[in-house]
Amino acid sequence: MTIESMRVLTPIIITMISPLFVWLLRHDENKREAVSFVAAVAALLATLSMVPKVLDGHIWTYTLSEILPGIKIAFAVDGLSCIFAIVATFLWFLATSYNIGYMRSLKEHAQTRYYFCFAVAIFGAVGVAFSANVFTLYLFYEVITVFTYPLVAHHQDEEAYTGARKYLVYLMGTSKLFLLTAMVMTYVLCGTLDFQLGDVLTGMPFPVQEHPIAVSVTYFLFLFGLAKAAIMPLHNWLPSAMVAPTPVSALLHAVAVVKAGVFSISRIILSGFGLETMETLNLGLPTAYLAAFTIVAASIIALTKNDLKARLAYSTVSQLSYIILGVSLLTPLAVTGGVAHIAHHAFSKITLFFAAGAIYVATHEKKIDRMNGFGRRMPWTFGAFALASLSMIGMPPVCGFVTKWYLITGSMQAGQTAILVALLGSTILNAGYFGPIVYRAFFKKPVDGVDLSTIGEAPMSMVVPLFATGIISVLLGLFPGTFLSFIQVFGKF
Repeated sequence: MTIESMRVLTPIIITMISPLFVWLLRHDENKREAVSFVAAVAALLATLSMVPKVLDGHIWTYTLSEILPGIKIAFAVDGLSCIFAIVATFLWFLATSYNIGYMRSLKEHAQTRYYFCFAVAIFGAVGVAFSANVFTLYLFYEVITVFTYPLVAHHQDEEAYTGARKYLVYLMGTSKLFLLTAMVMTYVLCGTLDFQLGDVLTGMPFPVQEHPIAVSVTYFLFLFGLAKAAIMPLHNWLPSAMVAPTPVSALLHAVAVVKAGVFSISRIILSGFGLETMETLNLGLPTAYLAAFTIVAASIIALTKNDLKARLAYSTVSQLSYIILGVSLLTPLAVTGGVAHIAHHAFSKITLFFAAGAIYVATHEKKIDRMNGFGRRMPWTFGAFALASLSMIGMPPVCGFVTKWYLITGSMQAGQTAILVALLGSTILNAGYFGPIVYRAFFKKPVDGVDLSTIGEAPMSMVVPLFATGIISVLLGLFPGTFLSFIQVFGKF
């Protein structure tokens, strides 16, 4: 095994063996949690070690095994891979600190199972990020689904089981019905499942001229088979999964699950079909309009939700479609904004969910209309929430502004006025459902029955990570080249 192959496999091996050590050290909770800290740092550093050559245009590759001609378990690291892998491993470190504060403060049961499944989900995310072909991506995509099911069902009551069943039916059902079929059709049409890495224009050798209908059908099977992206109408599993503990919601919405969905769609469009095939078959605009509808419709639904996690859930449904919208518009500026939002949304949305969990631990409140004045007693938590809200709205200098700037200019570049209107309308809607939360927290009098004198910040192991991710959201807005450089080398824009 060469040094190059070891570089590619090291983050995968680290995240693969970490759940085993979580289980072996289950009788000592401090050592058990230390495993996740050490593994997160090690996996992040291993990924970062490949970054200099990636930014020089190099693509790291390694084939583990060939099952059939054209069907391999193979890994590759390019600019797109680095974005997802860096986000997943970096946020795993902060999420572990937050997990400790949350799980111990609430004296949650089955904590070893919880940390074990959490670690396996990160392994799946890194595997998806480094997949060199559709087959490898499919395997790791399913790993994420199977091992996040126990996290969604963690509370083991009727509500948890109902939400977890819907979660599994939606994600496993669509992957078996649509994604697996798309993979088979791709193999039949192309003779290979390998992504076309290093060239977003040409894509895989689909017979566009000979079989345009079959290629188009394959594309839409991929689009709806990757239901983790929560594009409407295959979105309802995501709000239902809010029965999970709040750190799991953060994992679902910011780190592993939904990001695996939108990352996979981005990979399929850019490295699978390629921009030329997408344009030739006119596949981009229908996808963009579906994404625009999801953005607006989910934002309107979010306005109606009084439960904080439910409002954040529909916000996620909306925000994920920014990524799909940008990539499917096929213009350099729009693609840049869409892919950048994989990282920008991750840091901002995990801040919001971390804040929601901290509020619950400190006050046991979930309803927004009962949070009047909480910000005066929990300034660090609600301050970070306000920063992340600005990012979701798209206000400078937070990183969400960078995303919307590229998406808006990209929609103008594509000549799509309707998309531009949807983006501007969503900004107003975002302000409509985030602004009142912050206003209530800092400026309104407490509601009857709520004694503010009994309220304080959650444990520091929770507050420090959520404030850190909030600050990082600002720093990514001030220094947007952090992730844009990966996109530029990946797309050669």
